[in-house]
Amino acid sequence: MRPDASTRTTLAKAADENFPVAPFFLPRAWRDDLMAVYGYARLVDDIGDGDLAPGGADARHLGLDPERADDRLAMLDAFEADLLRIFPGNGNGNGNGEGEGEGHGDGDGGGPRHPLLRALVPTVRRRALAPEPFLGLIEANRQDQLVRRYRTWDDLTRYCELSANPVGRLVLAITGTASPERIRRSDAVCTALQIVEHLQDVAEDLAADRVYLPADDMKDFRVTEGDLAAPSAGEPVRALIAHEAARAGRLLDEGIPLVGSVHGRLRLLLAGFVAGGRAALATIADAGHDVLPGPPRPTRTRLMREVGAVLHRARREG
Repeated sequence: MRPDASTRTTLAKAADENFPVAPFFLPRAWRDDLMAVYGYARLVDDIGDGDLAPGGADARHLGLDPERADDRLAMLDAFEADLLRIFPGNGNGNGNGEGEGEGHGDGDGGGPRHPLLRALVPTVRRRALAPEPFLGLIEANRQDQLVRRYRTWDDLTRYCELSANPVGRLVLAITGTASPERIRRSDAVCTALQIVEHLQDVAEDLAADRVYLPADDMKDFRVTEGDLAAPSAGEPVRALIAHEAARAGRLLDEGIPLVGSVHGRLRLLLAGFVAGGRAALATIADAGHDVLPGPPRPTRTRLMREVGAVLHRARREG
């Protein structure tokens, strides 16, 4: 299947992530499956953020009028209905009897319509993936439309259980390495990566009327939303960002034994995930924890250095 322009735009965003999505050193089958999952997760986020490719192609793929492409909840509902066409026996996604069938991914009858979902079908079949992680990502983006502030750290991490942790669980399922302990540590790493992204994007999120810094912590550090809207951060904001960064760093440390528990190219991949978060935190620290002028992004050199450090610690502590 030749990807259309909107699909190519979505997949191209992999280059902007803090961590490697499907690096060249992995087996081709893993790379294909990881990119299929990435395409799904990226598109769900783009729907939730209102960041779809122009022209309404995604809405048309989902059977909606292109004029409704900006109706995020309607798009998420349609996307969920299309997703469920992949999973016979888990509902047809629209509740009216349409879309029944075997879900062969041909875009007709029971198969999904959206190209990124059709590309996901072989991965789901080959790896026997369950629908729950995919549904969690959709639910997180629904929550984004309804909940724009979080009172406590626990509230925020519960959101991350939907918005981030499913991705790590899918990586473990694709590579055939899931176990309860690995899932627990993967959840910690994925939550940390989500928190790091929120720290990088404080100003961008506020412009979208979203704040992912816990309100209780803002109160403790005497930070107001007006402070977050400033061109650069004052000392209270910097102290708050340093506090949340330290929390994320501790969660990333839980990933070291996860890296050490696997071998070969998978160890390098998981080290890349942990190192991506560590490199981003180091870059935030280098900026004096002033994230307001723009997202601090780590260089490739820093990422490679952190990969080496993670692998060294995993060997030493394993």
